[in-house]
Amino acid sequence: MKLSLINARVIDPSSGRDGQYDLHLEEGRLVAIGAPPRGFVADEQQDLSGKLVVPAFADLGAHLRDPGPRYKGSLASESAAALAGGYSVILPRPDTSPVLDSASHVRTLLDRARDVAGVRVAPLGALTQGLEGELLANMAALKSAGCVALTNLRRPIRDLGVLRRCLEYARTFDITVVFQAQEATLAGQGCAHEGAIASRLGLAGIPESAETIALTQWLLLIEQTGVRAHVSLLSSARAVELVRDAKARGLDITADVSIAQLHWTDEQLEGFDANFHLQPPLRSADDREALRAAVADGTIDAIVSDHLPHEAAAKCAPFAVSEPGMTSLETVLPLGLALVKAGMIKLPRLIETLTFSARRFGLKGGMLKESEYCDLAVIDMEQKWRVSSETLASAGHNTPLLGMQLTGRVERVLLGDTRYA
Repeated sequence: MKLSLINARVIDPSSGRDGQYDLHLEEGRLVAIGAPPRGFVADEQQDLSGKLVVPAFADLGAHLRDPGPRYKGSLASESAAALAGGYSVILPRPDTSPVLDSASHVRTLLDRARDVAGVRVAPLGALTQGLEGELLANMAALKSAGCVALTNLRRPIRDLGVLRRCLEYARTFDITVVFQAQEATLAGQGCAHEGAIASRLGLAGIPESAETIALTQWLLLIEQTGVRAHVSLLSSARAVELVRDAKARGLDITADVSIAQLHWTDEQLEGFDANFHLQPPLRSADDREALRAAVADGTIDAIVSDHLPHEAAAKCAPFAVSEPGMTSLETVLPLGLALVKAGMIKLPRLIETLTFSARRFGLKGGMLKESEYCDLAVIDMEQKWRVSSETLASAGHNTPLLGMQLTGRVERVLLGDTRYA
């Protein structure tokens, strides 16, 4: 099928394109930007005046809950949520059941994902067997099976000798390591940012140093081994400074932050709303401002959803014993547009952060390139919609945004040919 999308505002961060363009596609392949190629006659023409067209987004670390507890979500439900949020590629985390620490588990997931129409899956594999931090996973086999990076999430690797060997082997096999910095002995059983608010509410705190001490160790070993690395879910101003310094020293490192950290602070804990129980915890207003500035200046490369759907019972417990996490794939874009409206970041920069993961992890996507298959998101930036159990596709409704009206929504995602995964 030949399709022409006309009169849309098109933003493509990879080329710096931002303006009104016509896009011409044939069987999912972008054949021209601007004037149609000679002899091209569209079977369908869609006038997208007033709409925004961008490369579809890619998200690092969303939990698709599959394989695992189906009552929390499934490939079908969370893939639908991803498409509703403008994502065509998800790089899911490996703490499934079973853990993605073997090639057979990865292939099973990818086979099942191919049976679900829509979002493409490029999984993260476990850095250590069972994510237990003791024995190295078979990195070569995981890469061969389809893993685009390896991670131990926030699970501790207490023996720094083991961690160093992990990074050395990852460098040998030319695979990126994703890490979430948290020193387990400092975090303990904490559930909130260590500060005045947590103390007043009687909540066990997680100090900033739990992040910065772990991050410092990782950065020193990354520098020593030369591995390609990505630090995920930054939460503090001091951690931003450490990443900025590491980049200035030439380390091959990139970073992301969750949309929640850019919007909320530990002040939201005053009502004991368990939907704000997150890992890492929401920190201070000063930390939030530093994170926002780091997104704007490029120190932080990507904004991620940190999507973690739960059933209602998981959030009905008292705050400290509730399960951490928030469903967020469908609300990242409108929350990002709110930051744009407030003048905190520019719209092209927002789109760049939402498409960055595809480019960083060697996936086709995150850009508009003539003669290539591409996934496109069509966005109505003025559409108002209310977050509810009826409007969310995710099986999890664990979000503090329930009942709230947001502005900006993805109308649809146009997927390229299935060979373009």
